[in-house]
Amino acid sequence: MWLVVIIVTLALGFDFINGFHDTANAIATSVSTRALTPRRAIILASVMNLLGALMFTGVAKTIGGSITDPFKLEHGLTVVIATLIAAIVWNLITWWLGIPSSSSHAIIGALAGAAIASEGWDGINYSGFTTILKWLILSPIIAFIAGFCLMFVLKRIFANSSPHTVNKRFRYVQVVTAGFQAFTHGTNDAQKAMGIITLALVAAGIQDNLDIPLWVKLSAALAMALGTSIGGWKIIKTMGTKIFKIDPMNGFSADMASASVILVATLSHIPVSTTHAVTSSILGVGSAKKFSKVKWNMAGRIVVTWFITIPIVGVLAILIYYLLSLFLH
Repeated sequence: MWLVVIIVTLALGFDFINGFHDTANAIATSVSTRALTPRRAIILASVMNLLGALMFTGVAKTIGGSITDPFKLEHGLTVVIATLIAAIVWNLITWWLGIPSSSSHAIIGALAGAAIASEGWDGINYSGFTTILKWLILSPIIAFIAGFCLMFVLKRIFANSSPHTVNKRFRYVQVVTAGFQAFTHGTNDAQKAMGIITLALVAAGIQDNLDIPLWVKLSAALAMALGTSIGGWKIIKTMGTKIFKIDPMNGFSADMASASVILVATLSHIPVSTTHAVTSSILGVGSAKKFSKVKWNMAGRIVVTWFITIPIVGVLAILIYYLLSLFLH
């Protein structure tokens, strides 16, 4: 039971960090265009994250049972502790450096690594794991295309309009899209901690199914909302200014494109990366506006982080598992 308590604490800590790490992506465009003040953006994101997190559980069940089988793990609790520590460490490192890496990649890579350390390669559910990886790769591509197409259309529609008038109108609309973005973030990202806690409850024999208890939903949602209220200014600065200069119409296009991709993934019970979707949609919008204005060196740095996250966090989780096993087994 004390191991379960440790796991719940770590999982809520992960969700808290996710709140100020990933939710910064959701409000970065609205803050950078001054559609919302930082304070109002954070309040809006916190509330909408909480609502989104409470409304869905499909992604949580996918995380809890698709990467590894919790009913077959010999040392399931050690696996979960190693997973959470590795994911938290990586999130803090990338947050400190101001790099918008993916909490989704971190938790998925860490869980896969810890399961391999515990059970060997048979510890991975390859069908479920490859499906998740496929959508982690496809979702940013789809978000890029969606952002590009939406911006391309809007650019043509408002080609002869006054830029001042257009920006003023889209600044108001962007308040709605920022809320939509934060809501969809809650529907997908908060569920990852829910799935990990439920996996631990199954591994400990406390419950015999992957249904998400109400207290798990509430605690994970509140932890993410609290983390969001702290803010993540390093990530906001990167997303809002260091990829390309965003105006309200750009921000609207990026928010709509990425939030739509995330919501479709949530309804399909697929865990995707909010960071990847938001960043890719901003890159798509920037490319449609003016390709040469996109700071591709920063974009390249972000993309490299995407690719290295899963293997690095997986190896880190393996090392942490072996260290923990010296004391727990």
